[in-house]
Amino acid sequence: MITLLSSLFIKNRTEYKNERVRRSYGVLCGILGIVLNILLCTVKFFAGALSGSIAITADAFNNLSDAASSCVSLAGFKLAGHKPDSEHPFGHGRLEYVSGLIIAIMIILMAWELFRESFDRVLHPNEIEINSIVIIILIISIITKIYIATYNFRIGKLIDSAAMRATGIDSSSDVLVTALVLICGIVSKLTGLRLDGYGGIIVALFVMWAGINAIRETLSPLLGKSPSPETVKEIEEIVMCSEHTEQGILGMHDLIVHDYGPGRVIISLDVEVSCNGDIMELHNIIDDIENDISERFGCHVTIHMDPVLVDDPETERMKAVLESIIHSANTDYSCELKFHDFRLVHEGAETRLAFDLVIPYDLKTPDEEITERITRDIRKVNPGYSCTIYTDKA
Repeated sequence: MITLLSSLFIKNRTEYKNERVRRSYGVLCGILGIVLNILLCTVKFFAGALSGSIAITADAFNNLSDAASSCVSLAGFKLAGHKPDSEHPFGHGRLEYVSGLIIAIMIILMAWELFRESFDRVLHPNEIEINSIVIIILIISIITKIYIATYNFRIGKLIDSAAMRATGIDSSSDVLVTALVLICGIVSKLTGLRLDGYGGIIVALFVMWAGINAIRETLSPLLGKSPSPETVKEIEEIVMCSEHTEQGILGMHDLIVHDYGPGRVIISLDVEVSCNGDIMELHNIIDDIENDISERFGCHVTIHMDPVLVDDPETERMKAVLESIIHSANTDYSCELKFHDFRLVHEGAETRLAFDLVIPYDLKTPDEEITERITRDIRKVNPGYSCTIYTDKA
């Protein structure tokens, strides 16, 4: 159905990184989710009233909350599409993440309400009636929810939408929930055991767990998560390809990916070049790299050019000494540190080693202790050397 509707209403529908196409898919999936969930809520409420089952009625209200979630997702896509303005120069793309977070909170609140009602039913059980009509309704509901989850996951992956993935997680949990309600109803009918309240509690726990997972999914980009290892590797391959290294690119560091919402990503990094190279030629190469990355990821790219002294024996010797010191086997940070922007600064009789030291987040040793130990070891090599160390994180 989504494929048919997208072919009718979305132009250039395979250009998933296009902002207009993303927004169109979000709106289309949101509207379809609202319609299907309202239909499911209606038929399940009828089934719950027919059978007297609190679990089925609770599941009906869960579908009503899903319709509300689709409304929030729809509003999020519409608001996120607003163009940048003077107060928000990077656009409003993160509102899509906010809508996903609101959906997750709504899921958890609904789960709590379901838990309260189901616990009360455990304390005060009543007879329920499961017939063929109720069973057919629940089976149709399961099939419909599988479809909703499938298209949300599929489209969410294609357009990289956290809000749609949150909706997909919610719908997946609903499949398990409705299946559990159906099983409890059939077992109660066959055995006479009053499992309705217990089934409702399990339903509520499933829904709550889905809400917690959805919060994790949407909160991370709001806080500012690191890029995936695959993204980092791909950027490194673009920058350090054989063509660029032959043209004078020596290395890269300080890669930062700023995520202001889908389609609004800014990438910045430093690229090392020989200080003896032609600055205009190197500038043209940097521009080409920026364009390559921008075309690949559909983002804005800023590259800072770092000149590096090459073919200087003393610089190369001290770089080797520093490499040996930070990777020494008698340190508790062996093989975990990296450095860049290394240079020798001659100040009269004293020589200063200046460099950036990249320290992993999970290293327990305090940064100050690491820099003091490295400075002390450098002075052992040559008392006339001092260090200016700028600490950095990977």
